[in-house]
Amino acid sequence: MAGATSLAAAANLAGKSSVRVVVIGDPGTGKSSLIVALATEQFPENVPRVMPPTRLPADYFPDRVPITIIDTSSSPEQKPKLIAECQAADAVVLTYACDRPATLERLSSFWLPELRRLQLKAPVIVVGCKLDLRDEQQVSLEQVMAPIMQSFREIETCIECSALRQIQVPEVFYYAQKAVLHPTAPLFDQELQALKPRCVRALKRIFIICDNDKDGALSDVELNEFQVRCFNAPLQPTEISGVKRVVQEKMPEGVNESGLTLTGFLFLHALFIEKGRLETTWTVLRKFGYDNDIKLRDDLIAMPIKRAPDQTLEMTSEVVDFLRGIFNMFDIDNDGALLPTELEDLFSTAPENPWISDPYKDCAEKNVLGGLSLEGFLSKWALMTLLDPTNSYANLAYVGYPGEFSSAFTVTRRRRVDRKKQHTQRNIFQCYVFGARGSGKTSLLQSFIGRQPSDTLPSNSERFATNSVEMADVSVMLYFFCTGDVMLMLYADILLFLFLTT
Repeated sequence: MAGATSLAAAANLAGKSSVRVVVIGDPGTGKSSLIVALATEQFPENVPRVMPPTRLPADYFPDRVPITIIDTSSSPEQKPKLIAECQAADAVVLTYACDRPATLERLSSFWLPELRRLQLKAPVIVVGCKLDLRDEQQVSLEQVMAPIMQSFREIETCIECSALRQIQVPEVFYYAQKAVLHPTAPLFDQELQALKPRCVRALKRIFIICDNDKDGALSDVELNEFQVRCFNAPLQPTEISGVKRVVQEKMPEGVNESGLTLTGFLFLHALFIEKGRLETTWTVLRKFGYDNDIKLRDDLIAMPIKRAPDQTLEMTSEVVDFLRGIFNMFDIDNDGALLPTELEDLFSTAPENPWISDPYKDCAEKNVLGGLSLEGFLSKWALMTLLDPTNSYANLAYVGYPGEFSSAFTVTRRRRVDRKKQHTQRNIFQCYVFGARGSGKTSLLQSFIGRQPSDTLPSNSERFATNSVEMADVSVMLYFFCTGDVMLMLYADILLFLFLTT
């Protein structure tokens, strides 16, 4: 489903202008010979103890990203340099000698635990060098490496090679580069053999975006549009039929009379990954703006609006209308409230539910079943926009808002202008609650969101409450921030200073 040109472009979207690969392993396992054989396509007669950095040009591999290869010494006196190189690596090639079983044992007894101790995030490629010297009676690579890979999930790939016979030498560094540009870990749980939740959420969002008629399936036309958008090349009718046939044979519910279902779409990507074609799924994710953490890239959600310290952002009427529609769409039982399961479904296309932790978790009014009313729903969005507009916009995009940042939010007038005019146009007001321990701060906030004071024990931590109220025929949202004795005077001094100077 993907062409070389589109995959190279996707690699650039990974944010890497070059890849740094560090080669480590026991003495005499073939590290330097491997590097020389790659660079010269010949087996070296005389090899220096440590090779200088070797650079492969951008056109060496299809992803068109240059590679710098760093050789290392495993001598004790060079350990600080070895550690520094590993910490700077994008990928680590860990070697053992196929004719020396002791070097294989050292992978799990020393090298892999040492890399864990260093808390490296880089993927590891385990390479058996000197394949030409391996005893033919030895067990297969799969049998040898299976228990090691089970214990050390950071191993991305295992491969054997021979510098002497030029067997699979380029493949070693191709897999190292691929592990950096198209990593497995964010997408796939090797232990469960399943797509990771965040990957599923992102692919679900992409599926919904591409399902233009919202019938729950990608028709042949929609599937072709998706293919062109991601890979710059259309699918032939026979290819589309072939894709659907593969899915239907393995997972009948993956295809219906309307086309490829979400289940089938997810199955297809799991199949790509299982077959080692991670670049296909990464191309799709990056075309829709995702980074290596499977979140929308920072440049897509960055706040372009400048504001003074006494200005805030509020949602536009366009966004409020959008959120009302989303609320009604996910209020499956039409009871005027989103139950926790309905709210979780609403955020199922976001990396995670942004309201499962403070300050949003318990800041709005709920009914006896834990359902969130429309007013509470909008109040939480208003609070998130006030406290963290970038996160608010990102989550709007995750749940389907199609507009730009500038159409989502408006900047309030400066507070000093409001005071001068004795009038404000703001719809969101921040109220800070201070008081001594036991003076009723928490009870006040609880009452504001419709809870009995006894519902919550007294708290020494910061608390938030948000709700909408009617004032002189105008609906506004109030956001209360409460703090206890420890920070009382500090907060009061800061707020007084800001009020007097803005």
